[in-house]
Amino acid sequence: MKDQEPSYLNFNKDDYFWKVYVDYRLHPEKYHVGKGEQGVLICEPYKTEIGKFWRFKSKEIAEESSAAIYSLFKKYLLENDFVGADMARKYLQMGFTRARRYYNYKGGKKYDAENNHQQLERGTGDPEKAESAAIFYEKWKKAEADPEYSKMKKNWKKEKG
Repeated sequence: MKDQEPSYLNFNKDDYFWKVYVDYRLHPEKYHVGKGEQGVLICEPYKTEIGKFWRFKSKEIAEESSAAIYSLFKKYLLENDFVGADMARKYLQMGFTRARRYYNYKGGKKYDAENNHQQLERGTGDPEKAESAAIFYEKWKKAEADPEYSKMKKNWKKEKG
């Protein structure tokens, strides 16, 4: 496997769009949709509200977790809170990607920090995490397909980025 330096090693938080000191409920205009899961572990108060439910250790835990997060997603939509809905969608996506990472790599570690960040061997992880990933994937795609969310996201990106 070739050496590949993980992108987080050269991360510049000053250039990162999302800021830890912004309350995105009070200042939703500062929120940008971004790519994938960007900002998910920064944007408060949503990080705290949603993050406490985010778990994927087992199939049962993933079912409970994804249901709770999807419920928050629907609640945010009812409150016309696009930022909250988008953050909940990102947590569902992150449930899928992280569970897959733990399925693919033992301990969820993709790179060997002590060996020039060489990518570790795939297929060494926990098979149960594949089930957790599938559960989150279903809820993530259900959230993305929600017509109200899709409409809100399209308008948000057009108006605010």
